[in-house]
Amino acid sequence: MGQSWVCQETSECELGDARLNRRLGAILAAIGERPGKSLPTAFQDWANTKAAYRFFANESVSEDKILEGHFAASAQRIKATDGPILILQDTTEFSFKRAAPEKIGFTKISTGSKGKDGRHQKHKVCGLLMHASLAITPEGLPLGLTAAKFWSRAQFKGCDALKRKINPTRVPIDQKESIRWLDNLRLSTDLVGAPERCIHIGDRESDIFELFCLAQDMGTNFLVRSCVNRLAMTAIQPSLR
Repeated sequence: MGQSWVCQETSECELGDARLNRRLGAILAAIGERPGKSLPTAFQDWANTKAAYRFFANESVSEDKILEGHFAASAQRIKATDGPILILQDTTEFSFKRAAPEKIGFTKISTGSKGKDGRHQKHKVCGLLMHASLAITPEGLPLGLTAAKFWSRAQFKGCDALKRKINPTRVPIDQKESIRWLDNLRLSTDLVGAPERCIHIGDRESDIFELFCLAQDMGTNFLVRSCVNRLAMTAIQPSLR
């Protein structure tokens, strides 16, 4: 049973070397047996642990190549179902403690406890962000991820002060982190191959006019938790379903 799901999720992966493909399967199998554990705990021997670290340090290995097999498996599971597919989008933060956090990047500035001067202490949070799209049936059966984007912020440059000088609506969408909502909608719709079946669902952060237009152009559907009332043209109202 353990190996069968590994084979299914990695059959379409191609890392450019058969040994890397086998190592990916071994890593997934070990983590699957002990989910949530560290690599040394999952493998329980130093040889395989070192091999896993070498795997992730290999320049031929990337998150896109690791996930392409899973995306292909998700597409097959979606094709095996009938009716609408709900595609849920959201962003998750992964926080880490590192001696050299700049090698990973930062996610945000957090406000901690008060110092002796009575002011709140602020510090950068080391970590990564992941924006993922998960396909499920209307009954809640998960079918797998259809898109995922990873990134970190190298530094912060007074974002609040910048907002007071520049109208954020005048910045092109492709220069904003918000582009992730459009990218995932596009990638997920292409993966499913049936735009009319997809219903892309996001919280109020996805209340973006450009996303509405993209959904209209691709002939797909969306459900967004709005921040404010919208004045939508008649031409795009059919997509607001």
